[in-house]
Amino acid sequence: MKKLLNNWWLVIGLCLTLGLAPFTPEPHLWGKLKWVAGGAKGMQLIDYWDLVMHGAPWVLLGRLVGVRILTMISKK
Repeated sequence: MKKLLNNWWLVIGLCLTLGLAPFTPEPHLWGKLKWVAGGAKGMQLIDYWDLVMHGAPWVLLGRLVGVRILTMISKK
């Protein structure tokens, strides 16, 4: 499991597919983030779950980038 979570190609692939699907008229995650930024009026539990599921790949990517930066800083 740890090997999968640290696989750059897998995480980037998840971001480009699940993280952005459906692609038209706008990425689903972007629509949900705009909805939350607008006050999340009318959002139900399923909408929050959908936000978590579409946002998870991006959180994993952020974690990988953060670990890489911290590793580079600690080597200096």
